[in-house]
Amino acid sequence: MFIVTVGLNHKSAPVEIRERLNFPEHTQPEALSKLSSYPAVKGCVILSTCNRTEVYAVTTDVDAGITAVKNFLGRHCGITEGQIYEYLYVHTLYEAVRHLFRVSAGLDSMVLGETQILGQVADAYRIASENNVTNKVINAFFQNAISVGKRVRTETGIDRMAVSISYAAVELAKQIFGTLENRSVLVLGAGEMSELTTRHLVANGVSKVTVANRSFDRAVNLAEQFGGAAIPFEGVFGAMCGTDIVVTATGARNFIINPEQMNQVMTNCSGRTVFLIDISVPRNINPAVREIPGVRLYDIDDLQVVVDRNLAEREAAAVECERIIDEEMDAFLKWHNSLFVIPTVVALKEKGNSIKEAELERALSRMGSLTDKQKKVISSMASSIVNQLLHDPITNLKEYASTHQGHLYTEILQNLFDLEVEGQAVRRRPSQDEVSYQSGVSSQESGVRMRS
Repeated sequence: MFIVTVGLNHKSAPVEIRERLNFPEHTQPEALSKLSSYPAVKGCVILSTCNRTEVYAVTTDVDAGITAVKNFLGRHCGITEGQIYEYLYVHTLYEAVRHLFRVSAGLDSMVLGETQILGQVADAYRIASENNVTNKVINAFFQNAISVGKRVRTETGIDRMAVSISYAAVELAKQIFGTLENRSVLVLGAGEMSELTTRHLVANGVSKVTVANRSFDRAVNLAEQFGGAAIPFEGVFGAMCGTDIVVTATGARNFIINPEQMNQVMTNCSGRTVFLIDISVPRNINPAVREIPGVRLYDIDDLQVVVDRNLAEREAAAVECERIIDEEMDAFLKWHNSLFVIPTVVALKEKGNSIKEAELERALSRMGSLTDKQKKVISSMASSIVNQLLHDPITNLKEYASTHQGHLYTEILQNLFDLEVEGQAVRRRPSQDEVSYQSGVSSQESGVRMRS
């Protein structure tokens, strides 16, 4: 069986197309049922996130499988195959395996090394498994991919360095306080950046959230998400003394915190350190506030330095991730190729023996009376001819089984000898893309040469 991937992501399609080709979790059981009803699809998983929608399918015929998946996607989003084709990418065979391994590792994400995608891959596989649309190949494929995702994060730490402004703020706060357990935060502003930063802070231990905003209702809505409290915007300076971290992310065009106000706050705080994070553009806090004793101020440029440094570290870690993926690919390919080789060898031997028995019976019936010894000599000779004829193809096929070309040689042998192999009964001529890909791979193979 062959693995194919058909999908689109943030690099191949605009958001208006991604929105239409989306499968929320509650819709996936029905979608998987429809997809698995296509005769060419023998097993499938749908991975659908805000930045990607991908169908992973196992098929006995690559071309038919790809056509089925494209037809399914076109019907789902109401876009004809011709219209949607420009947004879709297709990966077949081992490129499909490498693609999912890289997705699970966070190497194909909008944010390099992001963690969330691994859970999304695991959830997609769980839903497909619960709806009985997977098979042996899909199961091994996704279980390996999830293991790869865990391994690269454990061994490289690619997801431990903050590469977003909101999370960089959390990293700086942890550097200041050591731990954020039982710390408090005062958030000025109730927009997306305020919510995201607060979410990260709470996830890292902050236990008390206070929100202030020009629109009090919006402050209440944000505070309720985190079990916090809202205060009038005029009360922010009075609240600072009882707060460890102050985050500003408002749409104000001028400074809303100036030195004279912070001097008064620090007088009231009796030597307490106040940690200010200004993630607004334009800035909300006058940079002169930095000169006040006890005030630690970081603005978006400070946070960007952290992001840039961590992004460089993630890019370095990504190189090691690719090496790990290469290792895991080799192990998976050997297993997958064995699925093709062993049944094919059995089918080839059975066909050889079937032809031998039929021709032996026909020959003996024409030769008249023969002694048992003579019949045994003729039968032994026929068996020897078949065994010697099949020896080289079988030996070579087993040798190629551990290479990237294993499945291709197996399929060619099936075609040449017209073999019927269970689960691989649909034979086809390899596509030009496969031939080109395999040609490129063969130039890199070592110790394996075509025998003329």
